[in-house]
Amino acid sequence: MLIASVRLELFIPAVHSLKEKRSVLKSIITRLRNEFNASIAEVDEHDRWQRGVIGVACVGSETRYLEGQIDAIIRWIEQNRPDVSIVDIERELL
Repeated sequence: MLIASVRLELFIPAVHSLKEKRSVLKSIITRLRNEFNASIAEVDEHDRWQRGVIGVACVGSETRYLEGQIDAIIRWIEQNRPDVSIVDIERELL
């Protein structure tokens, strides 16, 4: 069994409150869960309104499949959420 995880630091310039940030992140997290069947949560930067960090984890038996899933998740954010910029990506394979 292999576990792939990624920590994505996001910049959300259009939000002006924590409530707006939570709404944007909740939307992203819900869509990613539905599209990719991955475990996803906000994991850091809870009190900064233009920054958010989400953690994503996928479980599988093949490295190539897991790396493809993580790449697809990153690509989905970049293509479908022009209001959000990914400023840092930290990957790990266990």
